[in-house]
Amino acid sequence: MAGRGWRELKQVSLRAIKSLGGFHLLLDSAWRRKRLLILCYHGVSLADEHEWNPSLYMPPAALGRRLEMLRASRCAVLPLGDAVQRLYAGTLPARSVVVTFDDGYFDFYQQAYPLLRQFDIPATVYLTTLRCGNRSPIFRLVCAYLLWKARGRVVHVDAGLNGEPVAWDLRTDTGRANALRAVVAESERAALDIDGKDRLAARLASWLGVDYDEIVSRRMLTIMTPDEVRTLSAAGVDFQLHTHSHNTPSESDRFGREIALNRDVIQTMTGRRATHFCYPSGAYRPEFLPWLAGAEVVSATTCDPWLASDRTNPLLLPRFVDGTGRSAVEFEGWVSGAATLLSKHRSYAHAAD
Repeated sequence: MAGRGWRELKQVSLRAIKSLGGFHLLLDSAWRRKRLLILCYHGVSLADEHEWNPSLYMPPAALGRRLEMLRASRCAVLPLGDAVQRLYAGTLPARSVVVTFDDGYFDFYQQAYPLLRQFDIPATVYLTTLRCGNRSPIFRLVCAYLLWKARGRVVHVDAGLNGEPVAWDLRTDTGRANALRAVVAESERAALDIDGKDRLAARLASWLGVDYDEIVSRRMLTIMTPDEVRTLSAAGVDFQLHTHSHNTPSESDRFGREIALNRDVIQTMTGRRATHFCYPSGAYRPEFLPWLAGAEVVSATTCDPWLASDRTNPLLLPRFVDGTGRSAVEFEGWVSGAATLLSKHRSYAHAAD
């Protein structure tokens, strides 16, 4: 309740700052000119994914409105590499913004890229490469989505997981989370590979009465294929590092292999050497920084909300993670920088201003 009250207070405060002309003053300020806003997106819905997971997904129309706001605010939307170089050289244009997408879902190809092309906005995709070319939905995500599709019900399966009967109360978030844990635990117990997990997800869909074939045919919750990556790269989309398996190992050798394999696969598809990185799930540790530097990574982005300045560690760049749950005034507040007045620095990722 306290969190919701604070969020509502922030919305009211941002509207007040905007009504008094604060957004425009900050956009034109010397302070804002020295700072870079990096926007983070994940999925753009092919169907109702934004209703299931509004923090991860946006409907295409909502993304279009965001891009229109950037244009109306006369933002300079820069390619990531150019923006990072200019940030530390002190040559950023006014109202600088970078647009990034994490993971490389097929819906970027289908939904986001046409909008970006319409608005002539460059974008970086931080691509995880293990599942490139595999057209089955990502297991944990699709299972969570299937359980959400069956929400409002109590489901009984006589011979469910491991042949044992199951009874799942899917009427609450807690009940669906418990069911998801049980399904994932079964996949781990059986040591299922990608194909085995896909068969288990299909069984789950049949128990829940959800059309799994339709989800697969629409390419929901899948990663782009190599041909799709090549097509977008040739059209100017920037593909960068996100580890091969969407995992950041705590051992330096394994961490290095994740980066090296990710880089090799991306270079095979794009013909370009990737040198920028995004921490999977925004999770980072101090020891990752020298490992990334040793792998010749130029910049790395977090999911910590703030604007980057020339005093920000380039391997700990902050980003504003946008989603369906973010209001228009909140988005405008981050574009102008006003939202930083109502937010706290999170973690050591941000230099003191």
